[in-house]
Amino acid sequence: MQPITIKRLRLFRSNRRGFIAFWLFAILFGLSLFAEFIANDKPIILKYQGGYYFPVVKFYPETTFGGDFLTETDYRDPYIAEKIKQNGWLIFPPIKYSYQTINYDAVPAPSRPTSENLLGTDDQGRDILARMIYGFRISVIFGLMLTVISSAIGIFAGAIQGYFAGLTDLLLQRFIEIWSGLPEIYLLIILASIVEPNFWWLLGLLVLFSWLQLVGVVRAEFLRTRNFDYVRAARALGVGEVSIISRHILPNALISAMTFIPFIMSSSITTLTSLDFLGFGLPPGSPSLGELLGQAKSNPQAYWIGITAFITLALLLSLLIFIGEAVRDAFDPKKTMS
Repeated sequence: MQPITIKRLRLFRSNRRGFIAFWLFAILFGLSLFAEFIANDKPIILKYQGGYYFPVVKFYPETTFGGDFLTETDYRDPYIAEKIKQNGWLIFPPIKYSYQTINYDAVPAPSRPTSENLLGTDDQGRDILARMIYGFRISVIFGLMLTVISSAIGIFAGAIQGYFAGLTDLLLQRFIEIWSGLPEIYLLIILASIVEPNFWWLLGLLVLFSWLQLVGVVRAEFLRTRNFDYVRAARALGVGEVSIISRHILPNALISAMTFIPFIMSSSITTLTSLDFLGFGLPPGSPSLGELLGQAKSNPQAYWIGITAFITLALLLSLLIFIGEAVRDAFDPKKTMS
């Protein structure tokens, strides 16, 4: 198994486009995980009257720095900023705007790119670059979680169908046919009119349908493998059903399933973007690539919004497609066994 695994890794690396895409995606996603330290209207660290404070990760009332109110400090307030500078110093992130910070000086909104807002502002005066970074993170995390959960359910359902076959396979197959025929987008629209969607609500609802994508692949692999000699031998030796499924058949089925996972993630991100674009996705104000596309549609004169959203989404999906192609090559049985 180890030589085959090493060979798969070499095959993955030999796909230069996919290998570069993987590292570029990993770097971009890794940076987006620290979005609060890259784009924020709060200092990363500040020193005031000999003490050190970390506003990015902790709440401090305005009275801490000589203000008059117990509400959270507005570090962009000239009065507070001057108070801090007189008694210490503060270091802001490279982008001094969070995804919801409004630049009241950028008028009219949406405003063109400037040295203050490198990619301009949206129609509410919020920094587009900051919203793009946060939106990228939400899209990737949502896609990863949806892919992992739905793949686990799909693999489990496909394994049960393929291994036990017979009546179990027939009943589950009929259920899947009925379930897959439900109009997913209409259900989302109807439910969105009843409750306000949020990250977890959308994730749970989409999981109900996205698990269907891997069932057929895993089912076919189990149907093909369940009567192989080594499986029959394991049964004759008294090996339990769970052990046969997990140790003898599932590893082979996962090889086929792995090639689909990057494409499933790409589909998950596209679904979230589409829902946000239509207004049935994340709550209003949330950073989202789909919301940026919606703003581009509503403000055709602000070309910088559409260009930013399109390039970001195209880059993200292209990277996932390239990674998927490299994974498919690495798990190709013909190349692995040759």
